[in-house]
Amino acid sequence: MKLNDNITGAIYMCLSMAGFAINDAIIKFASTDIGIYQSIFVRGFFATILIGIVSWHKGIFTKIPDKADHKLIALRTLAEVGATISFLTALFYLPIANITALLQALPLTVTLAAAWFFGEAIGWRRGVAIIIGFIGVLIIIQPGTNEFNIYSILGLVCVLFVTARDLTVRKFSANVSSLYVVFITAPAVTIVGGLLTLFYEGWLPMKGFEVMFLFIASSLIFVGYFFAVAAMRIGQVSFVTPFRYTIMIWAITLGYLIWGDIPNSLTLIGMSIVIGMGMFTFWREARLKKTQAKNIDL
Repeated sequence: MKLNDNITGAIYMCLSMAGFAINDAIIKFASTDIGIYQSIFVRGFFATILIGIVSWHKGIFTKIPDKADHKLIALRTLAEVGATISFLTALFYLPIANITALLQALPLTVTLAAAWFFGEAIGWRRGVAIIIGFIGVLIIIQPGTNEFNIYSILGLVCVLFVTARDLTVRKFSANVSSLYVVFITAPAVTIVGGLLTLFYEGWLPMKGFEVMFLFIASSLIFVGYFFAVAAMRIGQVSFVTPFRYTIMIWAITLGYLIWGDIPNSLTLIGMSIVIGMGMFTFWREARLKKTQAKNIDL
């Protein structure tokens, strides 16, 4: 029996989130012996090669963006570097479920930032959802308790970097290839990881299985992006998008199986609030777009 497009899209989105979550777990696990920045460098080295091969095969290098987009691509690259370094550093010191949960606030921060910088209308419903969602973030990081530390703040910094990255992408010209942008970003992240390794951690000998794990991690990034794009193309965005939150199931499960981490009750409450408000924001935006489309047709 053939599955309908929405079900297929939902399955693809779940596979995408599994790829991203397992990649994060591998990085966290491998970094125990060799250091987080060396892991970033080695994974980035493999990722750059893989992206280069795919880009060459797709003919991306013959489709150079216009000069007007070069500054935006540079800004997007800087934001991606900041997001990767801050996220993976926080990931090394925090439970994987906690740092993953903080990133689920992105729909809220992007909506708020778009209203602030681009003048996009929010409306009182999404405004309330953003406020409640930020309360959920505070519950997750639990300031003033033993759960709160400098790496909790670093997780919030990561959210700001990713928000800036996503806002920059909105201003790209239509002819800017996502694959081209990724090809520019991957070496930048790799170089920064290498510099931090040399001047902060120092290079450590690697075992064969560690190299293999990091190669698998770089491949899983491809898996994540491939299925995420495929999910959006096959299914309705409003139906498929909520399944991105299945990454929390993977993060909690992997955190428990590998490190024995179990989120406390407050953290689970905070996660539920952030996810709930994020889903509401997605639903509300989809409904508004549908209404606007009907008005245009009329």
